[in-house]
Amino acid sequence: MGNSRHLLLSDVAARVEEVREQSIAVRRDLHAHPELGWHEVRTTEVIRQQLVDAGLSPQVLPTGTGLICDIGSGDSCVALRADIDALPVPDGVANPWRSTIDGVAHACGHDIHTSALVGAALVLAGMARDGLLDRRVRLIFQPAEEVMPGGALGVIAAGGLDGVRRIFGLHCDPRLQVGQVGLRVGALTAAADRILVRLTGPGGHTSRPHLTADLVYALATLVTELPAALSRRVDPRAGMSMVWGRITSGSAANAIPARGEAEGTLRCLDVSAWRLAAELIPGLAEQLVAPYGVQVDTEVTHGVPPVMNDPAAIEVFRTAVEQTMGSDALAQTDQSLGGEDFAWYLEHVPGAMARLGVRPLGEDRAADLHTPGFDPSEDAITLGTKILVSSALLD
Repeated sequence: MGNSRHLLLSDVAARVEEVREQSIAVRRDLHAHPELGWHEVRTTEVIRQQLVDAGLSPQVLPTGTGLICDIGSGDSCVALRADIDALPVPDGVANPWRSTIDGVAHACGHDIHTSALVGAALVLAGMARDGLLDRRVRLIFQPAEEVMPGGALGVIAAGGLDGVRRIFGLHCDPRLQVGQVGLRVGALTAAADRILVRLTGPGGHTSRPHLTADLVYALATLVTELPAALSRRVDPRAGMSMVWGRITSGSAANAIPARGEAEGTLRCLDVSAWRLAAELIPGLAEQLVAPYGVQVDTEVTHGVPPVMNDPAAIEVFRTAVEQTMGSDALAQTDQSLGGEDFAWYLEHVPGAMARLGVRPLGEDRAADLHTPGFDPSEDAITLGTKILVSSALLD
């Protein structure tokens, strides 16, 4: 890195501090008004207005939510990505900026990701105005990360990666204390699919199960035995996990229902085993419920492959963290069974995702992602902005 680049990095901390309060205000606004995937209309407008006020020219994606915005000039560019959607999870934290939408909350920290990237936009826009940005940086505010197979595919289809030579992203991690950044070369997350199984039968009276198809019993057999059967058909070294998240059937204690559903996820550390498992599930489901005389319809919605972090991109992240936060901020992180559609970008261009520590100082444990109690430290916003800006300048 040349001396001029070192001077720019030394300027980043001061510029980030200048936009700190604005970034936090954006986060609290988004947190109070969460929107589910593909419905982030207000969220998109809040982001768009922030960028326009900074003198930038964002472009809303063809789907109507999410934005792309280039800063600076150059034949190729570095991309910085944040996801903007919320989850159908209630907000269980009594902050003044708690969610105002019943049953919807930013329980995965996408408001933190977004506000950190808004802060990066403000910093980079200021550097461009001052003639200090000698490259083009693309900001990707992506919708629908939580909706399989993910909004990243829409960004790619809209040309969001055209001219991009490398892409960087952050994800909140409550297992890491704020001020720590987890880095890993290679697989960071797992492959993930959505599984939906529908059972149908004639229905009947619970006093006469032998005269009908006992659909609830068949459904109970399916949800307990399908993961077990699958585990005997896939290499145990693949780290496969099938877990149900929703089971619904019936409305009365004395009536055997005619319909029932089970919905869950299939996650796998190994890509080949992931593809094999998806092929096996429909046949295994049929075999398991066949003795009970019910009909079965199985949908396997392919989700995302693993996030595969590029070694060179991780080295950029490492240098950015060391030079803005110090080497003590670096932490090793393990591959998780979580799914992340950032993986689709990495199928096209090299890049990396880092885990951003959000556990508040002084707390030994914090509520996990996707739970009502998730309450990240807002100090992570400023740190995230530093990492994103520095990574864009170093690449």
